[in-house]
Amino acid sequence: MRVRLEETTDWPSLYTIYAAAFGQLAEADLVRRMQDDEDLILSVTAYTDEPAGHIAYSRLCLHETPSIKACVLAPLAVCPLFQKQGIAAALVRHSLMRLTEDGYDLVVVLGEPHYYGRFGFDPKLAEKLKTPYDGPYLQALALSDHGKGAHGPVSYARAFAELN
Repeated sequence: MRVRLEETTDWPSLYTIYAAAFGQLAEADLVRRMQDDEDLILSVTAYTDEPAGHIAYSRLCLHETPSIKACVLAPLAVCPLFQKQGIAAALVRHSLMRLTEDGYDLVVVLGEPHYYGRFGFDPKLAEKLKTPYDGPYLQALALSDHGKGAHGPVSYARAFAELN
């Protein structure tokens, strides 16, 4: 398996990945809208002999702590044929390393706590934030000590508000 930054030529494959993983294209459309709005900060694909998975990150604005460089992990998808083979975990680990190298302080995700907890995501850290997605599935990961100080209301990329 190869993990690399998404390239423009990957878009047909990304739609295939999301359609297979979710049975719809809403998540692929979300990624496309974030890219069109210049809110997509990281987009990584995994390939075996064919496209296997994708992960995307977008900007997150922290209104009370704007010096904290934050982002949102969403969406993450792996084609059913390739699930349970560690591809999603490889995408998460690779992308978190890149975000840390790029100076990001905080990552927020809405997902299964048991799954994301293995990467260090914590619902308690996310409780300090005020988001449209507050609740037990909202988690945060501080990539730096500065990120631990995040609190208050946040704004997601505009494309999230357009989700059905």
